[in-house]
Amino acid sequence: MSPRRVALFGGTAQGRELALALEKAGLEVWVSVATELGRELQEAAGELHVRAGRMDAGEMTAFLREGGFFAAVDATHPYAREASWNLRAACEAAYLPCYRLRREETPLPGYLLAGDAAEAARLCGAIPGNILLATGAKELPAFCREPGLLDRLYPRVLPVAESLAACRREGVPPGHIIAMMGPFSHRLNLALMEQFSISVLVTKDGGRAGGMPEKLSAARERGVQVVVIRRPEEPGRDYTREEIIGILSKEG
Repeated sequence: MSPRRVALFGGTAQGRELALALEKAGLEVWVSVATELGRELQEAAGELHVRAGRMDAGEMTAFLREGGFFAAVDATHPYAREASWNLRAACEAAYLPCYRLRREETPLPGYLLAGDAAEAARLCGAIPGNILLATGAKELPAFCREPGLLDRLYPRVLPVAESLAACRREGVPPGHIIAMMGPFSHRLNLALMEQFSISVLVTKDGGRAGGMPEKLSAARERGVQVVVIRRPEEPGRDYTREEIIGILSKEG
Protein backbone atom coordinates (compact mmCIF):
# COMPACT_ATOMS: atom_id res chain seq x y z
CA MET A 1 0.00 0.00 0.00
CA SER A 2 1.35 3.43 -0.97
CA PRO A 3 2.03 5.93 1.85
CA ARG A 4 -0.60 8.54 2.66
CA ARG A 5 0.01 12.11 1.54
CA VAL A 6 0.59 15.20 3.65
CA ALA A 7 0.71 18.74 2.26
CA LEU A 8 3.25 20.96 4.01
CA PHE A 9 3.23 24.69 3.30
CA GLY A 10 6.31 26.79 3.95
CA GLY A 11 9.91 27.26 2.90
CA THR A 12 11.45 27.79 6.33
CA ALA A 13 14.37 25.73 7.61
CA GLN A 14 12.11 24.27 10.31
CA GLY A 15 9.61 23.32 7.63
CA ARG A 16 12.29 21.54 5.61
CA GLU A 17 13.41 19.59 8.67
CA LEU A 18 9.83 18.62 9.50
CA ALA A 19 9.12 17.50 5.93
CA LEU A 20 12.13 15.17 5.97
CA ALA A 21 11.11 13.80 9.39
CA LEU A 22 7.60 13.06 8.14
CA GLU A 23 9.02 11.27 5.10
CA LYS A 24 11.22 9.23 7.43
CA ALA A 25 8.10 8.35 9.43
CA GLY A 26 6.61 6.74 6.32
CA LEU A 27 4.44 9.53 4.93
CA GLU A 28 4.51 11.01 1.44
CA VAL A 29 5.10 14.75 1.82
CA TRP A 30 4.29 17.36 -0.80
CA VAL A 31 5.84 20.72 0.03
CA SER A 32 4.38 23.99 -1.24
CA VAL A 33 6.75 26.98 -1.27
CA ALA A 34 6.18 30.53 -2.51
CA THR A 35 9.35 31.04 -4.55
CA GLU A 36 11.85 29.29 -6.79
CA LEU A 37 14.51 29.89 -4.14
CA GLY A 38 12.29 27.98 -1.72
CA ARG A 39 12.10 25.15 -4.24
CA GLU A 40 15.88 25.03 -4.61
CA LEU A 41 16.43 24.94 -0.85
CA GLN A 42 13.76 22.28 -0.34
CA GLU A 43 15.04 20.04 -3.12
CA ALA A 44 18.60 20.41 -1.83
CA ALA A 45 17.42 19.19 1.59
CA GLY A 46 16.08 15.89 0.29
CA GLU A 47 14.07 14.05 -2.34
CA LEU A 48 10.63 15.55 -1.73
CA HIS A 49 7.76 16.57 -3.96
CA VAL A 50 7.88 20.36 -4.25
CA ARG A 51 5.42 22.85 -5.72
CA ALA A 52 6.65 26.45 -6.16
CA GLY A 53 4.41 29.47 -6.55
CA ARG A 54 2.12 31.59 -4.40
CA MET A 55 -1.49 30.47 -4.10
CA ASP A 56 -4.64 32.19 -2.90
CA ALA A 57 -7.24 30.35 -0.79
CA GLY A 58 -9.09 29.02 -3.84
CA GLU A 59 -5.93 27.66 -5.44
CA MET A 60 -4.89 26.08 -2.15
CA THR A 61 -8.30 24.43 -1.85
CA ALA A 62 -8.01 22.95 -5.35
CA PHE A 63 -4.46 21.76 -4.63
CA LEU A 64 -5.58 20.02 -1.42
CA ARG A 65 -8.67 18.44 -2.96
CA GLU A 66 -6.93 17.17 -6.07
CA GLY A 67 -3.79 15.96 -4.32
CA GLY A 68 -5.33 13.18 -2.25
CA PHE A 69 -4.03 14.57 1.05
CA PHE A 70 -5.33 13.53 4.46
CA ALA A 71 -3.84 16.49 6.38
CA ALA A 72 -1.96 19.76 5.94
CA VAL A 73 0.84 21.40 7.92
CA ASP A 74 1.33 25.15 8.20
CA ALA A 75 5.10 25.62 8.45
CA THR A 76 5.08 29.10 6.91
CA HIS A 77 7.04 31.97 8.43
CA PRO A 78 5.36 33.27 11.63
CA TYR A 79 4.84 36.64 9.91
CA ALA A 80 3.22 35.15 6.78
CA ARG A 81 -0.26 36.04 8.05
CA GLU A 82 -2.00 36.01 4.67
CA ALA A 83 -0.60 32.59 3.75
CA SER A 84 -1.75 31.14 7.08
CA TRP A 85 -5.21 32.63 6.71
CA ASN A 86 -5.54 31.27 3.17
CA LEU A 87 -4.36 27.83 4.24
CA ARG A 88 -6.76 27.71 7.17
CA ALA A 89 -9.66 28.65 4.86
CA ALA A 90 -8.55 26.12 2.25
CA CYS A 91 -8.36 23.30 4.79
CA GLU A 92 -11.86 24.12 6.02
CA ALA A 93 -13.16 24.07 2.45
CA ALA A 94 -11.36 20.79 1.71
CA TYR A 95 -12.41 19.23 5.07
CA LEU A 96 -8.82 18.57 6.10
CA PRO A 97 -7.16 19.07 9.49
CA CYS A 98 -4.41 21.69 9.55
CA TYR A 99 -1.54 21.63 12.07
CA ARG A 100 0.46 24.83 12.52
CA LEU A 101 4.11 24.34 13.42
CA ARG A 102 5.16 26.19 16.57
CA ARG A 103 8.07 28.60 16.37
CA GLU A 104 9.47 29.76 19.66
CA GLU A 105 9.18 33.42 20.54
CA THR A 106 12.03 35.50 21.88
CA PRO A 107 11.74 37.38 25.19
CA LEU A 108 11.94 41.06 24.28
CA PRO A 109 12.21 43.14 27.47
CA GLY A 110 13.81 46.54 26.92
CA TYR A 111 13.40 46.59 23.14
CA LEU A 112 11.20 48.94 21.13
CA LEU A 113 8.17 47.01 19.84
CA ALA A 114 6.07 47.91 16.81
CA GLY A 115 2.78 46.48 15.65
CA ASP A 116 3.71 46.68 11.96
CA ALA A 117 6.29 48.01 9.54
CA ALA A 118 4.74 51.49 9.39
CA GLU A 119 4.97 51.90 13.16
CA ALA A 120 8.54 50.59 13.16
CA ALA A 121 9.47 53.13 10.48
CA ARG A 122 7.99 55.96 12.57
CA LEU A 123 10.00 54.82 15.59
CA CYS A 124 13.17 54.84 13.48
CA GLY A 125 12.39 58.41 12.45
CA ALA A 126 13.00 59.51 16.03
CA ILE A 127 16.36 57.70 16.33
CA PRO A 128 19.45 59.15 14.61
CA GLY A 129 21.94 57.07 12.65
CA ASN A 130 22.03 54.35 10.04
CA ILE A 131 19.40 51.61 10.05
CA LEU A 132 19.94 47.91 9.34
CA LEU A 133 16.59 46.68 8.04
CA ALA A 134 16.61 42.92 8.59
CA THR A 135 12.94 42.24 7.93
CA GLY A 136 13.00 41.26 4.26
CA ALA A 137 11.99 43.15 1.13
CA LYS A 138 8.24 43.21 1.80
CA GLU A 139 8.64 45.90 4.45
CA LEU A 140 10.76 48.19 2.25
CA PRO A 141 7.99 50.58 1.15
CA ALA A 142 7.08 51.57 4.72
CA PHE A 143 10.69 52.53 5.49
CA CYS A 144 11.70 54.03 2.15
CA ARG A 145 8.67 56.32 2.12
CA GLU A 146 9.00 57.48 5.73
CA PRO A 147 10.53 60.98 5.57
CA GLY A 148 14.22 61.07 6.38
CA LEU A 149 14.92 57.31 6.35
CA LEU A 150 15.91 56.38 2.80
CA ASP A 151 19.42 57.87 2.84
CA ARG A 152 20.32 56.06 6.08
CA LEU A 153 18.60 52.75 5.35
CA TYR A 154 20.60 49.54 4.75
CA PRO A 155 18.19 46.72 3.87
CA ARG A 156 19.40 43.13 4.19
CA VAL A 157 17.46 41.10 1.62
CA LEU A 158 17.62 37.73 -0.07
CA PRO A 159 20.06 37.54 -3.02
CA VAL A 160 17.30 37.03 -5.61
CA ALA A 161 16.05 39.17 -8.49
CA GLU A 162 12.71 39.90 -6.82
CA SER A 163 14.34 41.43 -3.73
CA LEU A 164 16.88 43.45 -5.69
CA ALA A 165 14.10 44.78 -7.94
CA ALA A 166 12.16 45.86 -4.86
CA CYS A 167 15.20 47.79 -3.62
CA ARG A 168 15.64 49.52 -6.97
CA ARG A 169 11.93 50.31 -7.16
CA GLU A 170 12.05 52.04 -3.77
CA GLY A 171 15.17 54.02 -4.65
CA VAL A 172 17.62 52.31 -2.28
CA PRO A 173 21.19 53.32 -3.25
CA PRO A 174 23.08 50.28 -4.63
CA GLY A 175 25.82 50.67 -2.02
CA HIS A 176 23.22 50.31 0.74
CA ILE A 177 21.82 46.95 -0.41
CA ILE A 178 23.05 43.92 1.56
CA ALA A 179 21.98 40.85 -0.45
CA MET A 180 22.78 37.76 1.60
CA MET A 181 21.22 34.46 2.62
CA GLY A 182 20.68 33.99 6.39
CA PRO A 183 20.50 33.11 9.15
CA PHE A 184 23.65 34.95 10.26
CA SER A 185 26.17 34.35 13.02
CA HIS A 186 26.88 36.81 15.83
CA ARG A 187 30.21 37.72 14.24
CA LEU A 188 28.70 38.40 10.81
CA ASN A 189 25.89 40.50 12.27
CA LEU A 190 28.48 42.45 14.25
CA ALA A 191 30.71 42.92 11.20
CA LEU A 192 27.83 44.30 9.14
CA MET A 193 26.85 46.69 11.91
CA GLU A 194 30.43 47.92 12.13
CA GLN A 195 30.92 48.14 8.37
CA PHE A 196 27.85 50.31 7.81
CA SER A 197 27.99 52.25 11.12
CA ILE A 198 24.59 50.95 12.15
CA SER A 199 22.77 52.66 15.01
CA VAL A 200 19.38 50.95 14.70
CA LEU A 201 18.46 47.32 13.94
CA VAL A 202 14.92 46.60 12.74
CA THR A 203 13.94 42.96 12.79
CA LYS A 204 11.12 40.47 13.12
CA ASP A 205 11.15 37.81 15.81
CA GLY A 206 12.13 34.75 13.79
CA GLY A 207 13.09 32.87 16.95
CA ARG A 208 16.21 30.78 17.26
CA ALA A 209 15.68 29.21 13.82
CA GLY A 210 15.68 32.69 12.28
CA GLY A 211 18.89 33.79 13.99
CA MET A 212 17.23 36.14 16.48
CA PRO A 213 19.67 35.47 19.37
CA GLU A 214 22.64 36.27 17.13
CA LYS A 215 21.07 39.54 15.96
CA LEU A 216 20.32 40.69 19.49
CA SER A 217 23.72 39.72 20.90
CA ALA A 218 25.51 41.63 18.13
CA ALA A 219 23.28 44.66 18.72
CA ARG A 220 24.06 44.59 22.45
CA GLU A 221 27.79 44.38 21.84
CA ARG A 222 27.69 47.20 19.32
CA GLY A 223 25.30 49.38 21.38
CA VAL A 224 22.69 49.34 18.61
CA GLN A 225 19.06 50.25 19.36
CA VAL A 226 16.67 47.41 18.41
CA VAL A 227 13.17 47.82 17.00
CA VAL A 228 11.17 44.57 16.76
CA ILE A 229 8.03 44.16 14.69
CA ARG A 230 5.77 41.99 16.82
CA ARG A 231 4.39 38.73 15.51
CA PRO A 232 0.79 38.77 14.34
CA GLU A 233 -1.57 36.88 16.62
CA GLU A 234 -3.08 33.72 15.17
CA PRO A 235 -6.24 31.99 16.41
CA GLY A 236 -6.14 28.37 17.48
CA ARG A 237 -3.25 26.35 18.78
CA ASP A 238 0.05 25.40 17.28
CA TYR A 239 2.06 22.19 17.60
CA THR A 240 5.64 21.23 18.22
CA ARG A 241 7.58 19.30 15.62
CA GLU A 242 7.32 16.15 17.73
CA GLU A 243 3.57 16.55 18.20
CA ILE A 244 2.96 16.89 14.47
CA ILE A 245 5.09 13.85 13.65
CA GLY A 246 3.31 11.81 16.30
CA ILE A 247 -0.21 12.86 15.22
CA LEU A 248 0.34 12.38 11.49
CA SER A 249 2.22 9.10 11.92
CA LYS A 250 -0.72 7.64 13.81
CA GLU A 251 -3.26 9.03 11.34
CA GLY A 252 -1.17 7.89 8.40
